[in-house]
Amino acid sequence: MQILVDHITRYSYSEPAVGVVQLLKLTPRNSECQQVVSWRIDVDADGSLVPGTDAYGNFVHTFYADRPVESLTLHVTGHVITTDQSGVLLGLDEPLPPLLYRRPTPLTAITAPIAHFAEGFRRDEPLATLHALMLGVHERIEFATGVTEPQTDADAVLQMGRGVCQDLSQLFIASARHLGIPARYVSGHYAAPDHPEQEAAHGWAEGHVEGLGWVSFDPTHCVSGTPGHVRVAVGLDSCEAAPVRGSRRGGGIESLAVGVHGRQAGAERKKQSAFGQTQA
Repeated sequence: MQILVDHITRYSYSEPAVGVVQLLKLTPRNSECQQVVSWRIDVDADGSLVPGTDAYGNFVHTFYADRPVESLTLHVTGHVITTDQSGVLLGLDEPLPPLLYRRPTPLTAITAPIAHFAEGFRRDEPLATLHALMLGVHERIEFATGVTEPQTDADAVLQMGRGVCQDLSQLFIASARHLGIPARYVSGHYAAPDHPEQEAAHGWAEGHVEGLGWVSFDPTHCVSGTPGHVRVAVGLDSCEAAPVRGSRRGGGIESLAVGVHGRQAGAERKKQSAFGQTQA
């Protein structure tokens, strides 16, 4: 499947911001599941865009603004060819051992309620456990925007019973780690068969199965990885895999708008990119 991505992140400041630095995890890696045909990052402010990789093997770019800015727009365009591997991640170099991904973080802390929730999905085989857990999270947490923040942890999501893709994925990750299975967060794009365009970035999870490797699970849509998923970055939680993180001095009040147009190439449906929520 051919996926076309058009991803815009726009920052606006009420007064000029100085010392702006942005860490961008916006560029996917090649694997047997996806081949990047073309990919481009454009920044509308003067500065330096320095490429590199992080400890997880993600491609990263660090942008340093040369002068104070009142607005900053990051525009990503790309073309990726994906293949169906039934959610199994193949052909990707892994710089870190799977065991590291059993480490909890503040966003994925394993609390008593999470442990109790996770035990209901323990099966004889890890793969069966992960599939049961994905279904359990999907059924337990209602998808709802505007009820959580980027700093909302998995325990709070479990108590509320509502959240966005980030929240469902982090509850899945914390639960899998309690069950002794390495799990990690994935940020990327999803062009679903019934709505090939998307208006926001997406997040899901991967669990490691001995003898099989990393397998993707999307509890928001209750599917394993599909050809509609374009994998961009991974981390222990959503914060570590965030597409854009940064710092600045001054700038007053900051506003953020994100628009993503991700669709299957050749799809009949056409829609202009829209600014909206940062998560899907």
